[in-house]
Amino acid sequence: MRTSRTAGDPHPLSAGPPSGDANIACTLWAAADVAGERPAIAERAGTTAYAALRARASAVAAALREAGVRRDDRVATLLERGPDAAAAFFGTAAAGAIAVNVNETLRPRQVEHILGHAEARVLLTSRDVLARQPRPFQSAAVVLDVADIPAAPEAAPLPRVGSDVAQIIYTSGSTGLPKGVAVSHANLWAGAGAVIRYLGLTGEDRIASLLPFSFDYGFNQLLCATTMGATLVVERSPVPPQIVAALRAQQVTVLPAVPPLWLQLLTVEAFQENPLPSLRILTNTGGRMPRHAVDALRRAYPRAQLFLMYGLTEAFRSTYLPPEEVDRRPDSIGRAIPGAEILVLREDLTPCAPGEAGELVHRGPTVALGFWRDPETTARVYRPHPLRPAGAPDGERVVFSGDLVRRDEDGFLYHLGRRDKLIKSLGYRVSPDEVASVLYASGEVVECVVGAEPDDERGERIVAAVVLGERGSLERLQQYCLAELPRYMQPARIDVRPALPRLSSGKHDPSAWSPQAHDRG
Repeated sequence: MRTSRTAGDPHPLSAGPPSGDANIACTLWAAADVAGERPAIAERAGTTAYAALRARASAVAAALREAGVRRDDRVATLLERGPDAAAAFFGTAAAGAIAVNVNETLRPRQVEHILGHAEARVLLTSRDVLARQPRPFQSAAVVLDVADIPAAPEAAPLPRVGSDVAQIIYTSGSTGLPKGVAVSHANLWAGAGAVIRYLGLTGEDRIASLLPFSFDYGFNQLLCATTMGATLVVERSPVPPQIVAALRAQQVTVLPAVPPLWLQLLTVEAFQENPLPSLRILTNTGGRMPRHAVDALRRAYPRAQLFLMYGLTEAFRSTYLPPEEVDRRPDSIGRAIPGAEILVLREDLTPCAPGEAGELVHRGPTVALGFWRDPETTARVYRPHPLRPAGAPDGERVVFSGDLVRRDEDGFLYHLGRRDKLIKSLGYRVSPDEVASVLYASGEVVECVVGAEPDDERGERIVAAVVLGERGSLERLQQYCLAELPRYMQPARIDVRPALPRLSSGKHDPSAWSPQAHDRG
């Protein structure tokens, strides 16, 4: 029988792992003890209770052991987001192995790279997912179809310590083949606990799952729901009106999304004019939310709390803006999440003054272990604490994000762009995000991506790809840019597209302005 909990009564595991066992699979085992027959995952086809999900994860763990999987072996999962994918992750962790969630939309070349790079011993998948691929995979991994895994007696997860690797998260690979970030059990506990605390999640919440489990943001929704004994509502339709209808029917209370998805949802009249009555929390990360989108969400959902957040795979989540600050600071990414410290440093590793641009450096318990099988990149990104405070542990490493930010006099942070993606135009350093914010402010566009091309005279010329609004005009947009931007920040070319390509995480592809992206679109 499930024990009811309210907002002021958090799940005991939200504070961290039980003494003596840091295996992240303990979240599911404990939730099943408390929640029992309460829905763990709800989808169009029906619901899966916590007890059933734990039984399924136990069966996966038994099947992996039968297949020869041992502690720290890598097990990849290529499944649609839902109960089978959740059971595959928790079953892998329960078996003491390292989980690798692979986005089911990837093609053979990318999947083979991940399987080979992770040296996956087993691939958990399904016949339906494999049938969508244009050719069979060339891989040494043993393929197990989850539909063929029989029931098995339940067994407790294999004990792990916090520093053991729990998961390898492969980045979207926008600049080449993806790199894997090794995440510990302690990292996962810390990330889920921090988010649960500042969002105020409870066991009564129904959390929307619209993003891939291979994306750390999408995966954390599963982890937060399980830790709290809440319900994860999985919706896989790519059609915005269908998504909105499903969210309404499922009485979703927490809606996480990335900017491109918010922009799509805001095109649905029913989402704005007939707001979802159960919705109490909205969260954004994965990129800056355009100001007009923030304003539209605040108008449509004035009683819901909107959290604007910033994170990076190497440290999961870094900052959040409290909802009470959104109207005053809609362009801010907020302050450090609970338990973390955010530094803003100059190139000489000294702290920046308020208003001065510098690199965001993250310190805290969500700092991941490094890049899998890539010591060179690990050494560049994960470095010794440059301002090691008294009492800090020896050898503590912090994450150099590569993102440029500034901090205001009140301590709130503002994202300026990527250090390695600033555009050098006519001798000036230009942030693509700053140009994009002006394009959005014109009111002519609903989506845009800004980039650069080589130019003999300018150094680089700024280019943009945009999706015009229903009444948007390219001519008015160009006139707006002439009026609102200095010459060195004005796009040399604006391409109008019917849609912009996205990465597997749901974010905009940063190369969307390129001719190759136009051909793909």
